[in-house]
Amino acid sequence: MNKPHIHPVTVHFGDCDPAGIVFFPNFSRWMDQASLAFFRARGVPPWRELEKERGIVGTPLLEIHTRFLRPATYGDELQVVTTIESWGHKTFTHRHRVLRGDELLCEGTEVRAFVVRDAHNGRIRAIQVPEDIKALCI
Repeated sequence: MNKPHIHPVTVHFGDCDPAGIVFFPNFSRWMDQASLAFFRARGVPPWRELEKERGIVGTPLLEIHTRFLRPATYGDELQVVTTIESWGHKTFTHRHRVLRGDELLCEGTEVRAFVVRDAHNGRIRAIQVPEDIKALCI
């Protein structure tokens, strides 16, 4: 397992539904932010730079699983704790744990792939996980 990255989140009034509970898609938004923050904290250049230098557009989401355990509300200070659970040939799995202090509110996994834009048709396609980026993340 690699060293976790902690992404802080302050819950705002606009993140909540009329009952004052965080609207569930916001947890996915925070996990997506934490995914990018994980790579940046490891020294991986921004996707814009990687696209210019190596053609790597980013790491789009292929699959997501989320489990909600406790609600959050505005004013809460949360931490999204992110690790890479596993590496595949072309994919990796991020594990996110959303905490309020020591209390687990939500956990999720995201399967993502490194992609480049195909020169012929402009579509994105998965590539082998770059070993240098993987080395920064272990």
